[in-house]
Amino acid sequence: MKSHLTFYLLIAISLTGYSQNKEESEMIKKLLEKESATWRAQDSKGHSDCWYIQPYSRILVSTPKGETFDVPPAAMMNTKPEAMGNGGFSVNTNYKMSINGKTAWVSHDEESTAKDGKKTFSYEIRLLEKIKNKWKLVGQSIHIYKSE
Repeated sequence: MKSHLTFYLLIAISLTGYSQNKEESEMIKKLLEKESATWRAQDSKGHSDCWYIQPYSRILVSTPKGETFDVPPAAMMNTKPEAMGNGGFSVNTNYKMSINGKTAWVSHDEESTAKDGKKTFSYEIRLLEKIKNKWKLVGQSIHIYKSE
């Protein structure tokens, strides 16, 4: 009897952990999609709300031409709309994530479509922390590539 109870307790704990992680991953996906959308919509306040700059925050961007940009993290906060995206939309796919308590890293693919129809493709790695019970971006690495 005791071994059956232990077995069911372990299953309950496993399912609870899975559902909490699933809930956290959905919250993270919503944040990343909001961050992408607010950038393109030139919504500076909404975009800033997705970020929490830490002393160790870093944003690196590489281009198909081999250039690398080390973007100052402060640039994500209160950015002037004219320095942001210019319309269009993006679709994030192929999410892979590791959530450990109040920290997470996520990789995903992004296909961005500008309002003129031009597409940009990137592989992205995002670093997040849970601040005051809300997920926030604290760093990222974006690798833009040419699609075949």
